[in-house]
Amino acid sequence: MAKYDLAIIGSGPGGYVAAIRAGQLGLKTAVIEKDPFLGGTCLHVGCIPTKVLLHHAELYDNFRNAKEFGIEVKDVSINWPAMIQRKNKIVTKHSKGIEFLFRKNKVESIQGWGKIAGPGKVSVEKDGKTQTIEARNIMLATGSEARTLPGVEFDGRRIVSNREILDLPEIPKTLVVVGAGAVGVEFASIYRSFGSDVTILEMLPRAVPLEDSEISAELEKAFRKRGIKLQTQAVVETVKKDAKGVSVTYRDKTGKSQTINADCVLVAIGRRPMTENISLEKTKAKVERGFVHAGPYLETAEPNVYAIGDIVAGLPQLAHAASMEGIIAVSKMAGKDAPAFDRKRVPNCTYCEPQIGSIGMTEQQAKDAGYAVKTGKFPFSANSKASILGHHEGFVKVVSEEKYGEVLGVHAIGPLATEIIAEPVAAIGLEATIDDMMFTIHAHPTVWEAMGDAFNSVRGLAINF
Repeated sequence: MAKYDLAIIGSGPGGYVAAIRAGQLGLKTAVIEKDPFLGGTCLHVGCIPTKVLLHHAELYDNFRNAKEFGIEVKDVSINWPAMIQRKNKIVTKHSKGIEFLFRKNKVESIQGWGKIAGPGKVSVEKDGKTQTIEARNIMLATGSEARTLPGVEFDGRRIVSNREILDLPEIPKTLVVVGAGAVGVEFASIYRSFGSDVTILEMLPRAVPLEDSEISAELEKAFRKRGIKLQTQAVVETVKKDAKGVSVTYRDKTGKSQTINADCVLVAIGRRPMTENISLEKTKAKVERGFVHAGPYLETAEPNVYAIGDIVAGLPQLAHAASMEGIIAVSKMAGKDAPAFDRKRVPNCTYCEPQIGSIGMTEQQAKDAGYAVKTGKFPFSANSKASILGHHEGFVKVVSEEKYGEVLGVHAIGPLATEIIAEPVAAIGLEATIDDMMFTIHAHPTVWEAMGDAFNSVRGLAINF
C-alpha cells in the first residue's frame, strides 16, 4: 500500500495549489482526481474559459467602437468556432502546466474517484477496480457544481449551466439569465457584447447582492445603457422547452405572472458542494447541507482531515480563497508558521463590463457591526487614464472607521477594477489606515491612481474631483 504525507481529493485551484506547496515543503503528496485532466471546474468550465470569452467580448466591443479612437475598421464579425477553439487551447495549455508543476514538485497524480476509507486511508475507484493508499493527512478539495431550479434539468443546449454555455453551437439571439450574481452578470455581459438580446431575472431586490448597494445601482445603470434588461424581485416558477426554444414564467415584483421566451436559458443561482459519496458520514467531520465545517486552519473534527474550497461552510466559493486555504492548511500540517484564514481579507472580483472589485465590509455591513462609518468616493470620470481608455463609468468607494481611519472596505466598479483592487487587499491585510493610504504615491497616469483620490476623498481632500 502506497504511503504519503498528504492525499488530496480534487485538483482544482484549492487542491493543485495545496499539492504544489506541499511538494515545496517536502511532503510526499498524491492528488486524486476523478477527471482525466487536472485543474477542476475553475480551469476547465469556470474562471478561465469564462474570462477568455469576456476578453474576446471586450476586443469585439473595442473594434466596433474603434471610430471614436480615430481607427476605421470595416466588416468586423465574430468567428464563433475560432473563439471556442482559442478558449479550449488556453485551457489545455494551463492544464498541462499543472502536470508540469506536479512533476517539478514531485506530486503524484492518481485518476479515479477518491473517498475516505478509514483513518489515514483513501480508496480510489476507477474502471471497476479499487486501490487504497495511506496518508498521514487527508485534504478534501472536491469543489462544487451548479445548482438548478426545482424540476428544471440542464439539457446542454436550451437550458444550461456555466458549463454548457461555454460551448454553445451558436450565439443565441435571445438569452434569459436566471440569477444576477457573478456568474449571471458575467455571461449576460459576454453574450450582450456578441449581440444577444439578454434579460436577467433576479429574485433579490438588486443585482450582485453581495456587493455594496451603490455598486449594484451603478451596474444596473450600466447594464440598462448596454441594453441588458434586468428584472429584480422576479421569482421564476417554470422553465419549459418548446418547439421554438424555452419559455420562462416568473412573478414580477408586483406579484403578476409574466412569461418570456428565449433561445436559451442560463440558470446561475449558485453552487452546491460536491461532498456526496466520499464517505464523510464515516468520519467525525461535521457536515451541514453538504458543507463541511472547518476550523481556522481548515481542519475538520476528524483528526488529520482537512477541507478547503467550495465545500467549506461559511467561506466564499472563490478560486483564490480555495488556493490560500490550501496553502494555510499545508503550512500548518508541515509545521510552518501560517496565519489563520481570514475571510474578511478575501477580495471579490466580477469580470462583467464594467468590472467589479471589492474587499472587506460594505457600508451597510460596517454600520450593522457598530462602526462609526465615514466613506469617500471618487468617480472614474475624473481619472485621466480612464478617459484615455474611453471607459468613464463607475467609481471607487472607500468605507472607513471615522475616529482612527481604519480601512474597513473598498469597492470599485469600472475599468480594471479587478486589477486595482489588489492595493486595498494589501492595505487591509497590513491594517493600514486612511492616512497611510493618503500618503501612498500612485503612479500617473494610471487607472490605479483613482484609489489614491478615493482614500483622500474620505477626508474631503480628493485632488482631481
